[in-house]
Amino acid sequence: MIGVGKAKQYANVLDKPLSRGRQEVSLSAFAFLFSELVQYNQTQVDNIAELERRLEDAGYAVGARVLELLCHREKGNRRETRLLGILSFIHSTVWKVLFGKVADSLEKGTEHEDEYMISEKELLVNRFISVPKDMGAFNCGAFVAGIVRGVLDSAGFPAVVTAHFVPIEGQQRPRTTILIKFAEEVLRREARLG
Repeated sequence: MIGVGKAKQYANVLDKPLSRGRQEVSLSAFAFLFSELVQYNQTQVDNIAELERRLEDAGYAVGARVLELLCHREKGNRRETRLLGILSFIHSTVWKVLFGKVADSLEKGTEHEDEYMISEKELLVNRFISVPKDMGAFNCGAFVAGIVRGVLDSAGFPAVVTAHFVPIEGQQRPRTTILIKFAEEVLRREARLG
């Protein structure tokens, strides 16, 4: 009985299966790594808008990879083709894998037909970041907005995705809202599909 009780050895990292189950990262390790990402990018830019854009770009790369991984693991390599399906997938499955819970809310905009909002009372990336007064309304949620944009673009739903603080009455910290504004082509395709 050679090899009984031993783990299977792989010659190449590419030979390892993707569906090994869910791996968790220590919260303190993530907070440290994300803080370093913010600090590094802060030294490379001149203003807050550029810093948020760089964080969004970093998140975009993560989002594209998360979609590939989750489509393989959760959906048997199938992707969502409908607008509400992909939004529900992000709100529940993607959020749960990234943050350990479903997002607080998913809402359709009342003023514009092409806007949707994902709200989170205490977004993980904003929890451990203290913003200096001179940086004003800097929102680390731009990283999560980039993740959402990466998932949407990779799934064929181009959109402009931004992160905003929304004050809550009686609360010291505002909630973070990820605003998703879909491209016209997405709305036309959705109308055609009925």
